[in-house]
Formats: sequence, structure tokens, C-alpha cells
Amino acid sequence: MATNAAANCPPPMKATSNGVFQGDDPLHFALPLVIIQICLVVVLTRVLAYLLRPLRQPRVIAEIIGGIILGPSALGRNKKYLHAVFPPRSLPVLDTLANLGLLFFLFLVGLELDPKSLRRTGKKALNIALAGISFPFALGIGTSFALRATISKDARAVLRFFRCGSSCGLGFVTLCIFIGPPIFKWMARHSSEGESVNEVYVCATLVAVLAAGLVTDIIGIHALFGAFVLGVLVPKEGPFAGALVEKVEDLVSGLFLPLYFVSSGLKTDVATIRGAQSWGLLALVIFTACFGKIVGTVVVARLCKVPFREALTLGFLMNTKGLVELIVLNIGRDRGVLNDQAFAIMVLMALVTTFITTPIVMAIYKPARMARSEYRHRTIQRKEASSQLRLLTCFHSTRSIPTLINLMEASRGTANRGRLRVYAMHLMELTERSSAILMVHKARKNGLPFWKKGQENDPNHLVVAFEAFQQLCQVSISPTTAISPMSTMHEDICTSAETKRTAMIILPFHKHQRLDGQFETTRAELRHVNRKVLEHAPCSVGILVDRGLGGTAHVSASNVDYTITAIFFGGPDDCEAVSYGALMAEHPGISLNIVRFIIDPKVVEESVQLDIDQYDPETRSNNEEFISDFKQKASKDSSITFREVVVSNADEVIDEIQTHSRCNLFLVGRIPEGPIFSSVNKRSECPELGPIASMLMSPEFSTMASVLVVQQYRRQLTGDSLTSLREGEMKEGEYDSC
Repeated sequence: MATNAAANCPPPMKATSNGVFQGDDPLHFALPLVIIQICLVVVLTRVLAYLLRPLRQPRVIAEIIGGIILGPSALGRNKKYLHAVFPPRSLPVLDTLANLGLLFFLFLVGLELDPKSLRRTGKKALNIALAGISFPFALGIGTSFALRATISKDARAVLRFFRCGSSCGLGFVTLCIFIGPPIFKWMARHSSEGESVNEVYVCATLVAVLAAGLVTDIIGIHALFGAFVLGVLVPKEGPFAGALVEKVEDLVSGLFLPLYFVSSGLKTDVATIRGAQSWGLLALVIFTACFGKIVGTVVVARLCKVPFREALTLGFLMNTKGLVELIVLNIGRDRGVLNDQAFAIMVLMALVTTFITTPIVMAIYKPARMARSEYRHRTIQRKEASSQLRLLTCFHSTRSIPTLINLMEASRGTANRGRLRVYAMHLMELTERSSAILMVHKARKNGLPFWKKGQENDPNHLVVAFEAFQQLCQVSISPTTAISPMSTMHEDICTSAETKRTAMIILPFHKHQRLDGQFETTRAELRHVNRKVLEHAPCSVGILVDRGLGGTAHVSASNVDYTITAIFFGGPDDCEAVSYGALMAEHPGISLNIVRFIIDPKVVEESVQLDIDQYDPETRSNNEEFISDFKQKASKDSSITFREVVVSNADEVIDEIQTHSRCNLFLVGRIPEGPIFSSVNKRSECPELGPIASMLMSPEFSTMASVLVVQQYRRQLTGDSLTSLREGEMKEGEYDSC
């Protein structure tokens, strides 16, 4: 009997082939076959992730769908394909690699979990969490009876397994708590900030992860548990944890982890869900999962006085399923608790509940709108000149910091020391990488940017630069790190500006200057962020085109010697630019030149005359009133020079601006208004800058001056201010020069 059984078993696969030229089929050997499988999995899941990106779906959705497509539910219905690409003999190798990758991924998950944050969890969060667990668990018990009575009559209990494993698992955790932390803390102490972590420490930790997985597998608990426990015990402070993540995450998350989803997909056969009863059970399971989690969370959250919109959002977020659920389902299937049909129903439930989360949360949760509040000083232009000025300066890298600091020096003046308060926000992209999650734990609090309080040292050298400026110049600076996806980064910026009641947001231009003086794109997504901030900002906005204001280091107050030119055609943006220039002119080392362009009355061109007739009388009146007040102020301030230049066409405007090309900084409105501006070509290759600033940064205009483009706050953007942004989005990529 044993001999006959052995004869029917296929021989094990050899590792490598001799090559097709020797007559070997690579699909019959383990190594080339697993390489083909990995490539197929990675390509398919990445393509699906790209296709699902407009729906804002996490990559896990693409990986689950990819596994189902490659399995018997779709492509696997073709038996030739299934036996050629995923033959039964290859599955142990694939499962081994998948579980090895999963082992290290759970170690990374443990690294993301900071036990100290659990101690800081208040009663409100604890009660919501317990409700989100207990209520759906109770409903799940009822649903399990329905499944057991219909499609899972052959399911076995595993109670003895849990009884045996629980006591051994408790002993394992206790042993790890006493042995692990002292060793890891010693490694962390010997890993200095700014230096590479000793390779021996990294290698020893990874071997310990494997050993922990082996121990938990021996005592009857899944090997993943040991790896997770070890990750939790690694100290999160210092560079040691970051080095571990950097060494492991790309290989594990990029290559090995998708294999686990394919391994699950190969076990998922949607075709087993047949008939009204099976589909009814699927609907019941989905409804029970969503109802229990969402309703339980919302009810308790409301009892804890959480606003309904936030409570509902929290309920849907708690309803997401992912890797951990698939692990549990696979364990249940392997132990005989779930048959093929019940397993397929549970996998589809996890897929549906996670898929609906992102679009629903985006529809009901608008943090920028929810944070909307009323405050007075949303612009630089104001009647109370002595009131405190609040600025939110944003930066992505070290490149723009010297210019930003020198701009802050110019903005503080000396007439009213202490009026300037700066919120310096370091913008970082949030990805699905584990390292990004670690950064979030360090830099975020309650979902909003974490503003530094107190005098504790911050290891972020970008933030340290602003702290040093604060000490030297007695300017009040609050540094922060905001971590967001590029698609929603503008919401963090706008919400922070609203919360801190700032008068202006200063953003870096999405291009930087090369050594030859030309501009090249730093990152195209930053352009989208700037446009969204311009459209939704709760205050005025400035975009800084950096050509090195003051050089590559901070210029002290006594050494400041800048000439600033503000260009005025008319309209609120130009008024804001001139008002900012007047603020800077308070600094003893700054001289301000105001150039106002007036159309020659002798010009009788029909198109221009028509624009004059259609020019808004209220805007003209506001311009004249602003200029009249400013002239009066400039007459008493020797550092301000005011000139009115009569021009008849756009060429004369450009020639006049060119005479000021040797200044240090241009201040211009984003969308000027007035009859003379109508003669200037309004077509701009960078709509977020406007036509004047686009001209100033073009290769044809010779200058080394930086440019600050200003948009004054309006409750609702209209006219060219709005249409230029919308048209720019539609024509993205049309112009190579921007």
C-alpha cells in the first residue's frame, strides 16, 4: 500500500535546470519557476495598484485582487495555465517564501507599534476600541451558527490547539520581555545618530527574528507571533529601528509579501459560492461585519462626545480588513475550521469592506472644512499695522532653508520686535512603507501636524536650523513635521494655517535653480500641492521662486543689505505684495522700490479702451485709495521709493521691469488687474505663478533676484484667479518649460 502511494506521488522538483538548449523545460525546475511566479505576481499587482490609484485604494487591495485573478477563480480555471505556472509541486516552495516574507513583515509591524503610546491611550480611545471588538465579535458568533448549519457542517474545532498554545505562548512572551529589551537597548545606545548602524547588530536581530519564529512554531503557535513580539520589543528611539526597517522593508514589501496574497488567492475559488443560499450568506457576512464594527464604534464614540462625522469616519476606518485577517483565515483553513466555500466568502468580505473604506471616508471626512474657524488677520494688508504677524513657511528639503530664513529676517523688521511669529513646517510624503509609519509616530499627534512644544531637542537638522535662527534673532518660531500623501498634503497645510491663524502661507516653487541659472523640476507633485493650497487656503499665499536670497547662509540683521522691488498694476494681489514690501521696509537694511504702471491716456487702441470701460469701478476706487494711503506713508519713510511709470504697451512694461533686474527680491501679485495689465500677455506657462512672475523666471529675463508671488486671501476665488488654476490642472504636462 505504501509502495503504491509512493509511486503515485510526483518526484520533487530539482532546484536548477541545465537550460533550454540542453532540452530542459525551466517550468519543471524550482528556481526558474519561482522566479517566473514572483515576476508575474509583482507585475500584475503593480498594474492593478496603478489602475486603482484614482480610487485611492491601498496596495493591499491590488494584491488581494491579484491573488484571486491568478488563482482558480479566474485564470486558474484554465487547467493548462494552472499546472504550468502554479503546479502543485511548486506550492510548498511558494508558500515557504511567502511565509518567510510574512515573518519579517510582521516584525516590521511590531517595529511600528510603540508600547508607550498604549500607556498614553485615554479611556475614550480604550472604550471605543473595546466596543469595536466586542460588538462585531458577538454578532460574528451568531453568524457562525448560520454558516455551521449550512455550508460548514464538516468544520472541526481547534480548541485543544488554543489551550496548549496559550500557556506556552505566555511563557515565550515573558521570556522575551526579560531578555530582549536589555540587548536591543544596548545595540540602540551604540548606534549614533548620523552614522551607519553596525552590520553585526542588524544581522543578529534578523537571526533573532528567525529564531523567535522557530520557537513559536515549535510550541504550536504560528511563527509570525514570535517575529511580531520581537519587533514590539525593539526600542523606537534613535537610528537603530530605522536601520532595521531600511534593510528589510523593500525586499519584503516589494517582493515576498505579494506572494502571500497569491498563495491565499490560489486557495480562493469564488466558483464555490453557488446558489442563492451561498450568495445570501456572503451578503449576511458582509452586513454583519460592517454593521457590528461601524455601529459599535459610532455608538460608543458618540457616548464619549465625539462629533458624529468623526465617529462615523472612525467606524469605517475600524471596519477595514487586510493582512492580519488573511493570516487568520489561512490558519483557519489549514486547521480545518473553514472549508473552501467559507474561506472564499470570508476573503470576499475582507476585500469588500476594505474597498469601500477609502471612498466613503473621503466623502464624509473633510478635515480642512471641519477645522474652519473665524479670525481677523488673514492677510498682510491690514489696518492694525502693529498687530502680530503670523506666517506659515513650508519646505521640503535643505535647499530652500537659507532663503526662507533670510526672508524671515527681512519680514521681522525692527520697529516692533516680537511681532513676527513663524510656523516652520517640514513637508514629508507619507507612503505605505513601514519607515513612513515610523516617521508618523514620531512627528504626528491626533492626526494633525505635531507642533513642537517646550525646549526638548529635535534631532531633525532641518528643524534645528529654524531653532538656531530663533535664538539669534528673537523671532518666535514653532517648527513641525507634517507627513501626508501628496494628494492630500494641501489639507494639512491649510488646516494648520487655519488652526494657527496665520496671515500668509509661504510655499516653495516646485522647481529649483541649477548652477547654469536654469530651472529644473524638483518634483512634479509639488506643483499640484501648490495649486490646491492656492485654491483652498484660509489666508494669503506666497510662492517663493528661490534664486538664493542672501546666499547660502543666514545673513545677520546688521549685514542685511537688500533692494526689493514691488510691481503694482492693480487688484488685491498687487496690494498684498506692496503691503508685504512695506513690512519688509521696516528693516534698516532694506530699501523698497514700488513701481506702479499707469496706461498712457493718449493710447486710444480699441481693445485697450474697451478694457478701460469694463474695468470694475470698485476695484479702481480701492486701488486709488490704497495708493493714496501708501504714498502718504512712503513720504515719511526714506527707505521706500515710489514711482509711477506711464506706459503704452507691454514692451514698455517689460523694459521698465528689466531696469530693476539687479535687485535682490521681486514682489509681485499672482493675478494683477487694471487696464494696463490687459495689454500684457496673460498666457502663463505656470498658472500658479501668474504672467508677471512667469516672465521674471523665464530664461529671456536676465536677473538673479528671487521672486515672491503673492495671492491675497479671498473667501472664494473667482475670475482669472480660479480659472487659471483649473486650466493649469487640465493642461498639466503641456509645457515642458514649467
